[in-house]
Amino acid sequence: MIDFRYHLVSIVAIFLSLAVGVVLGTTMLQDPLLNTLKAETADLREQSEQLRSEKDIADQLNAGGDEMVAAHADDMLEERLDGVRVVIMEAPGVEEEMRDDIIARIEQAGGTVPGRLAFAEKYIDTGQAAFVDELTEELSNGAELPDGNPYERAGAQLAQAVLEPDTEDAGRSDDEENAAEEDTSFDADAVLAGFAETELLAVHGDPAESADIGLVLGPAYSFAVEEERSPETEEETPPGNGVMLALVRALYDASDGAVLAGPTSSIGVGGLVAQARHEEARYSTVDAAGRTTGNVATVLVLAAATEGRSGSFGIGQAAEGFLPDPLPEAKSEAEENDNNNQGSE
Repeated sequence: MIDFRYHLVSIVAIFLSLAVGVVLGTTMLQDPLLNTLKAETADLREQSEQLRSEKDIADQLNAGGDEMVAAHADDMLEERLDGVRVVIMEAPGVEEEMRDDIIARIEQAGGTVPGRLAFAEKYIDTGQAAFVDELTEELSNGAELPDGNPYERAGAQLAQAVLEPDTEDAGRSDDEENAAEEDTSFDADAVLAGFAETELLAVHGDPAESADIGLVLGPAYSFAVEEERSPETEEETPPGNGVMLALVRALYDASDGAVLAGPTSSIGVGGLVAQARHEEARYSTVDAAGRTTGNVATVLVLAAATEGRSGSFGIGQAAEGFLPDPLPEAKSEAEENDNNNQGSE
């Protein structure tokens, strides 16, 4: 019969064997293991320093490029937007510095910004969709609204509120013009006031029916997605993207020209510009706004849009180039060419 002493001796032998194995293992493997870890650490440190050095060089080149573009911006932008009125619509989170510099570049190109709309987080909150739809319907007198979701209808209404109405009155009699005025009771100021009073957006300047083309600015970060998501929807498109892109489409449909511009981060996962390109948008997109070079490029893309041209521009893989090719003409040159063409006919 196996007694307690046997069990005790067996247990002691087992632990003694383990102790001997640990001692032998650490003694024999300690130096090679440490040497390997030290070598890998040194390699990682070297790679990190190299990447940091490359980033510093890239930052210096970008800064130099910004300085060069700033020095020649007058010549690059001269009369590209001469007489063009641009309404700016800002998504929530747009950086003030980017917006102000783009406005300055538009004015440098001869254009004007009669007003802008700054959208609130409340507007892109799809939980407010029913409220947005009710407000749009309430303010719909005289508006030409499409069938669609609340944000497609609201976008169309806001586009109509900020863009100058088409003037197709040539050849009509006074009675016909008066009848047309009676048929519509659309009040752009009332529409903008209604959206502002409900804190869906803020109105700056006097944008009501005052613009020829719209520029929508996107934020540096992606809009929020629902907090509770399944693993299958980990890279779900933020609902706010659909809200803002419906607005850009409405601007394009109402004027045959619109531009969406955002910083380089806007082409990342969930980015607003990335989503527009994924949908193969007909309007122009720019992914390099926020730096001097990108802001000047945004204005040139805007000028190309006034000529009926659109495309994807910037540094992203989906971009067809950094600038439109050919560059848009100065407005005086375009008018001269039109006159020459008419004369030849």
